[in-house]
Amino acid sequence: MSNRDPLALLRAAFDRAVEAAHPSTNLPQHLPELPEGRLVVVGAGKAASAMAQAVEKHYPLEKLEGFVVTRYAHKLPTERLEVAQASHPVPDEAGYEATQRMLELLTDLTEADTVICLVSGGGSALLTAPNGVTLEQKAALTRDLLHSGATIQEMNAVRKHLSSVKGGQLALTAAPARVHSFILSDVVGDDVPSIASGPTSPDPATFEDALRILEHYSIDAPEARQHFERGIRGEVPETPKLGSAIFERVTNTVIASNQKSLEAVADLFRDEGIEAHILSSTVEGEAKEVAKVHAALARQIAHHAQPFGRPCALLSGGETTVSVGSGGAGKGGRNSEFALSLALELDGLEEVYALAADTDGIDGSEDNAGVLVTPGVLEGRKREAREYLEAHDSYSFFKEQNALLETGATNTNVNDLRVVLLL
Repeated sequence: MSNRDPLALLRAAFDRAVEAAHPSTNLPQHLPELPEGRLVVVGAGKAASAMAQAVEKHYPLEKLEGFVVTRYAHKLPTERLEVAQASHPVPDEAGYEATQRMLELLTDLTEADTVICLVSGGGSALLTAPNGVTLEQKAALTRDLLHSGATIQEMNAVRKHLSSVKGGQLALTAAPARVHSFILSDVVGDDVPSIASGPTSPDPATFEDALRILEHYSIDAPEARQHFERGIRGEVPETPKLGSAIFERVTNTVIASNQKSLEAVADLFRDEGIEAHILSSTVEGEAKEVAKVHAALARQIAHHAQPFGRPCALLSGGETTVSVGSGGAGKGGRNSEFALSLALELDGLEEVYALAADTDGIDGSEDNAGVLVTPGVLEGRKREAREYLEAHDSYSFFKEQNALLETGATNTNVNDLRVVLLL
């Protein structure tokens, strides 16, 4: 078994997950040959700058033209491709202006031209071209969806139908040029239409679906509802669907995923003499409830050596949710909430450590990637910890305990990494 410090091992696991998902590692081998016509690069997401850098290293700079948008504080230096910054997870005017520039760049292309579209998590907020609502109304609706507990697929079904760029509409604008989309997946199951709201992929959702989601979560957005009703009546065009001719010249390639990162982390632990078990890369559900399942499995291993013996590492990925409801609105993302619930369930179980973090380096809207859990993190504060959890204020609790994992932007994004380490 490894003699390394458990917290150092967990931090190394996070770094390995990020390395396995980084654009510099995954993008170059997929890029197409130089076209006869123009080579236009567009893109959006938290990894857009890193992806643009990889493209610049692959082609002669004079052959490139293009424009990408990334989240504030995620910009990296580029030589030829311009990088704009905008707000995430709620869209803002900067994102709107960047999207308009991108759409203008794609207008009047020919069949001899090629578009490289760089897609990563965060693109749904950064690619914003409201249709049927104002930017302010769409921002307010995004906030409501974020607090509702809606899945990313549900959120994107709504956003696609209030957009002129999502749900295959970027590909529609670029036609008849050939479009190659390269995608870093931050969506459970690598569902391409859901990643950044699928700007170059067929949209399986409909106006009916979008309206049903608003009704299911009791979201009051009258302008959006009116727009969806107009779409249902055929007064507004649907998003492009599977079988549409525009997709005959479009390819969508997932170049990195949560599963690939989990496999890299498993290899790291095995190299350290610790057996690693990937539970799933597609975990969804309420963060605090998912934590209870992980804790139950850890207790079974600790007390009965079932289904695995010590030392071992339990790995999982995917994307949980936090339904704020009336329980307060403190600070903390889904990984911090998972970690606090897990710590309470483990209740100081000896020699059990954990990591819960977002591979993009930002858990929710705070400045931490996630949290590192130790057996003594709740010592003397279990009652307070429950109050923090009920108030969805996990960030504040772990900040006081100096247990936050702070990495800064990683310039990639393949969803969450959770590790429960039993030594």
